[in-house]
Amino acid sequence: MHSTTDEVDLRLRVDRRTTGAEGVVVLDLRPADGTDLPSWSAGAHIDLRLPGGLTRQYSLCGNPAEAGVWRIAVLREPESRGGSAHVHDALVEGAEVEVRGPRNHFPLVPAPHYLFIAGGIGITPMLPMIDAAAAAGASWELHYGGRSRRSMAFLESLEEATGQQVTVHPQDEVGLIDLDRLLGSPREDTLVYCCGPEPLLLAVEQRCAAWPTGALHLERFAPKDVGEPVFTDAFEVELATSGLSLTVPPEKSVLQVVEEAGVSVLSSCTEGTCGTCETTVLSGEVDHRDSLLTPAEQAANDTMFICVSRAACPKLVLEL
Repeated sequence: MHSTTDEVDLRLRVDRRTTGAEGVVVLDLRPADGTDLPSWSAGAHIDLRLPGGLTRQYSLCGNPAEAGVWRIAVLREPESRGGSAHVHDALVEGAEVEVRGPRNHFPLVPAPHYLFIAGGIGITPMLPMIDAAAAAGASWELHYGGRSRRSMAFLESLEEATGQQVTVHPQDEVGLIDLDRLLGSPREDTLVYCCGPEPLLLAVEQRCAAWPTGALHLERFAPKDVGEPVFTDAFEVELATSGLSLTVPPEKSVLQVVEEAGVSVLSSCTEGTCGTCETTVLSGEVDHRDSLLTPAEQAANDTMFICVSRAACPKLVLEL
């Protein structure tokens, strides 16, 4: 799983700021000189580099055809460690922010029909996906859940523009999305795309277990629980390009050890959710601990995310 876009580092200005819903701000980011931004496709996200060394990932939710602007929507998290709080409190119109991207590990794969399932702010990557599906001539349906209508971003525009293809599930009115009804019978012609809080993702994963391989596509905003490492001892990492052989102790990540040895590696989230540090594996068995690779991609053992994944054997050889 390699990103489908080339990444760049930019300093962008908040050109427009609006309220998307209760606790959600929508930011339009543009270069100060008005030049075009790198192209992107539905499912892509960008990094915001914030004060205190924080980096946060946000899905692009605008129109890829608008080359001069990147749009994101940010929910103020109650337990924010400074990321969403800074966005809400400091990124007013005219403010500038360091950005890296775009990156896409959640691309829209061609299919006759799409079943989009969004929970809360997980609606953001679905907006350009809906447009892309329609442009490709595919049929689609969206099931969008949230605590209440007041908390659900882009609700009015979705209902006005798409009508019966969108089913809204405000929890205070109708309860949770009926996943058993939606996913109880596998469909050969349908791909399922889901983004939202972890309980929703886990529930969708469970119900899609009987669906064809590759039918389910998820995007996580937070790392999933992967349990204890398979291999708890120190292990060796050979860097084929750099010619170094390094020891990774149990208390450090491969990324930390590689960087301490002076090898430069692009990284961002350090949680296995953004995909920046993806590294090619030349030999050895990996204990995949990220939230991005599918079971098939993990089994292929071609790449790993060195911020969280480790060795499941005494030695790995990496293309670094």
